[in-house]
Amino acid sequence: MASAFTHRTVETNGIAMHVVEAGDGPLVVLLHGFPEGWYSWRHQLPALAAAGYHAIAPDQRGYGQTDRPAEVHRYSMFHLVGDVVGLIKAMGEESAIVVGHDWGASVAWNTALFRPDLVRGIAALSVPLRPRIARPPLDVYREALGQNFYQLYFQEPGVAERELEKDVRYTMTAILCGESGEVSRVPDLMVTDTGFLGGLEVIDPLPSWLSESDLDHWTVEFNRTGFAGGLNWYRNVNSNWELLAPWSGASVVPPALYVVGDRDDVYQVPGIAEFVQGLKKSVPNLTRMVVLEGCGHWTQQERPAEVNAALLEFLGRL
Repeated sequence: MASAFTHRTVETNGIAMHVVEAGDGPLVVLLHGFPEGWYSWRHQLPALAAAGYHAIAPDQRGYGQTDRPAEVHRYSMFHLVGDVVGLIKAMGEESAIVVGHDWGASVAWNTALFRPDLVRGIAALSVPLRPRIARPPLDVYREALGQNFYQLYFQEPGVAERELEKDVRYTMTAILCGESGEVSRVPDLMVTDTGFLGGLEVIDPLPSWLSESDLDHWTVEFNRTGFAGGLNWYRNVNSNWELLAPWSGASVVPPALYVVGDRDDVYQVPGIAEFVQGLKKSVPNLTRMVVLEGCGHWTQQERPAEVNAALLEFLGRL
């Protein structure tokens, strides 16, 4: 399947970005999460191309064959959204539909928030638009969840890298299995005595949506790049909270779609299901919300047919 895609490198926002694309027509930008890359959209690229869209899936800043700046501060939300804005321009387009999963959903929401003139529509998978809270997020997590919450563990450069890079194939197996809808328990993402991976359940045989060849791809990619780029996104959480103060209380106005699995650890956070039901308050043009029964965190990989159908229905309305 992947061999049918076109790969190229474009210049955007001061970095070289690797982009995988398929099809011709209105531009649809597909933004991955952690720890992934363009390949997480392998099922959406051909479906969108067949439906008459120009679908592009970049390796985002810090991932895959895209540049990986060494400085932590160069992974702020302003940098990440700037990459998308530059990417749309590099494609020769005036606007795009922006689709994101996990961290990519956060980038998609903020692209629509900062530059609604460029975003014809937004589709977010897993992560909803989260209004700015009163205090820095990491401080709140520390008080509410304790020092073992995974985002706190990710803060010190080198610590999580040593664990995740020790055996990349096992790391990707544990993360992809552990947050799948097929595990016996939804992970709480707390670090154990054996590290971050110790709290994740490994399924044998692999989940039905994950193959050994998929793991081959991820293993090659992260053995080459390491995980520092993706971890640096987390190291800007409090900084992003400070930088985004001017948009506190602002709404995302482009038409929007939200898709989440009911066994996604994001959806299992206490109070989040109720919050999601009220998402239209901050996303007034939310056209549809889809909750996929039995689906875990890896939405578009676990349920490609249902995600593709929801995306194409949403795009058709635009």
